[in-house]
Amino acid sequence: MTCSPPQLICFSRWAGRVSTALIPAIPSLLLPALVAAAPPLTCSAQAEAKTTVVELYTSEGCSSCPPADRWLSTLKGQPDVIALAFHVNYWDRLGWPDRFATAATTDRQRAVMAGSGSPYVYTPQVIVNGADWRGWPKLPAAGGAAPMQTQKPAPTLALSRSGKVISAEVGPAAGSLSGYWALVEDGHASNVRAGENRGETLRHDHVVRRYEPIPAWVADAARRLQWTVEEPAAAGRRVVFVLTPVGANLPLRAASLAC
Repeated sequence: MTCSPPQLICFSRWAGRVSTALIPAIPSLLLPALVAAAPPLTCSAQAEAKTTVVELYTSEGCSSCPPADRWLSTLKGQPDVIALAFHVNYWDRLGWPDRFATAATTDRQRAVMAGSGSPYVYTPQVIVNGADWRGWPKLPAAGGAAPMQTQKPAPTLALSRSGKVISAEVGPAAGSLSGYWALVEDGHASNVRAGENRGETLRHDHVVRRYEPIPAWVADAARRLQWTVEEPAAAGRRVVFVLTPVGANLPLRAASLAC
């Protein structure tokens, strides 16, 4: 009898015996127990006051969107920028359903339209710190257009992770606050077979795979908000939390947790 690979447990059909291949397999049997005994993954991040939140509304069915997608990818690694690619579904009717588009991300673009200063929704649309920004591929200069909003007392924001649970610790502030969670991933590619981008290979970073707005709360005391993320983590995955005043897409604080 032969046994390949040697890590397998093999039985002889004739002798009914367990072969010596059982011996090297024993350590592998212990691996699930060792993994289960490992402590939960933990990490933390603190929001900075001068973070720039860049939202791109895009679609794989839009022929003018790939340059904006490529530009957004160049923002990776900039510690003072949080980039988010919200894929919308209203161009799916052109023949290519965008697999990253959801009703929730599409509704978000329509919801923030009035406050952004744009009279309509379009793609590619770039919103910087809540304001429609048509000056890309450049970002506003420091102190220029679309600064991070201020609110006194300024709320603090810290993110932490324990296992699958992400916690946002928000400090007190005047009035009420709201915000949203986003699960973001890098390194995606699609071979488009129909629609305006037929025959193209489109690459995406900062893709919002899951989006969840937070109901408003009175911010007269510190508050902890929690969100559960599924496992295993994809490459380039991170969780973003953006804190805003009620009824406006004007970031007060934003933090990204990549671990």
